[in-house]
Amino acid sequence: MTTSTTPLLSAQGVRIAFPGRHGAPDARAVDGVDLDIRPGEIVALVGESGCGKTTLARALLGLVEPTAGRVTFDGRPLEYSGRSLKAYRRRVQLVLQDPNGSLNPRHTVYDAVAEGLRIHGHGGDERAAVADALSLAGLRPPERFLLRYPHELSGGQRQRVVIAGALVLEPELLVADEPVASLDASVRGEILALLLRLRAELGLSALVVTHDLGLAWNIADRVAVMYLGRIVETGAVEQVLTAPRHPYTRALLSVLPEAPGEPVVLTGEPPDPSRVPSGCRFHARCQILAGGEADRAGVADACRGRDPEILDGGGAAQVACHWAHARES
Repeated sequence: MTTSTTPLLSAQGVRIAFPGRHGAPDARAVDGVDLDIRPGEIVALVGESGCGKTTLARALLGLVEPTAGRVTFDGRPLEYSGRSLKAYRRRVQLVLQDPNGSLNPRHTVYDAVAEGLRIHGHGGDERAAVADALSLAGLRPPERFLLRYPHELSGGQRQRVVIAGALVLEPELLVADEPVASLDASVRGEILALLLRLRAELGLSALVVTHDLGLAWNIADRVAVMYLGRIVETGAVEQVLTAPRHPYTRALLSVLPEAPGEPVVLTGEPPDPSRVPSGCRFHARCQILAGGEADRAGVADACRGRDPEILDGGGAAQVACHWAHARES
């Protein structure tokens, strides 16, 4: 459960554009995003590969500076250089999807977890801090693991070491990029349960970046669905996943194994972010527009010609869709 309505981390109008090659237009990877994460809240950021979710996460971590907009943490604007950025990265930690790529095969578990402490000049008892972090990550007793190497561990144990390396700095927020994508199905539930336990015991907030709406259902309080650089639907996980309002969210949900009816097959690939289409950026792939429902609702011209408003990033259920708004009015 969340403990405050005041955001811990907030993205406000964030845009990130990468220069095009050989005179091509800039690629608008993140194109006007508002997103809040409150203390003790887990937010799932969901979308297809290439939708901009990882780029947004990197900006929230201080790894990419926005072209426009700003990120605030605990009410203060994030600075992308200097001592304040180093202090910020202690409070906000990244958990990557592939523990094999995150862990140096030549480093013991002890050295892997202690690395952050050494970077940040930890002045306390390093061994005790490492042992505590391993215990929090579910590697108990920690003494069994301190001198092991990554190849001596299972995939789930390696991911727990990565999580321990984040926890050792006592962060307030974890950004987990596809945290269980590389794990066997039998282990995924254990890691998700661990993240939920850390939220309950430590009050940790988390942003979980994933393509899997099923994962969002199992772990998140709130979900934000991203398409071509924009948040197109957001709200409490129960609202969004049991009564999706955006056609893109409906399509993502329809391919889950437990979903009723036939899956919605989206035609084509997401558009090039350097050539964002006019109107709703989803309209060329929209099953509602293709099936004539948008015409019957009187919004087909708006779908093709007018971009829906940017969502404000707060906690209320919102959708950026002309058809959904017409149907609900």
